[in-house]
Amino acid sequence: QVQLVESGGGLVEPGGSLRLSCKGSGFVFGAAFMRWYRQAPGKERELVASITISGMSTTYQEFVKGRFTISRDNAKSVVYLQMNSLKPEDTAVYYCSAVLSNGGYYWGQGTQVTVSS
Repeated sequence: QVQLVESGGGLVEPGGSLRLSCKGSGFVFGAAFMRWYRQAPGKERELVASITISGMSTTYQEFVKGRFTISRDNAKSVVYLQMNSLKPEDTAVYYCSAVLSNGGYYWGQGTQVTVSS
């Protein structure tokens, strides 16, 4: 079955960096459009960044532009989110999602990112 497993979250001080990873299995990773979302306590889940199948095109929400970078390695079935210059307001559970060629939409279980001194 389709599985998405995030890792790399943790506690980091403001201004620090983290790299999140999301390993996909059970589907053709190289044919899936990938996204990162996040959900802070008491807030709606929001889109953070997207990457096309080839990895040649990426999009970012305004609040992470210039700080976060999404990338993918189709050979390893992994999508990454490099997060730099982290702020306390980046604290959230981060989720990866996959949109498959058949229209199926899947989520990972999430990884907690806490930015605090």
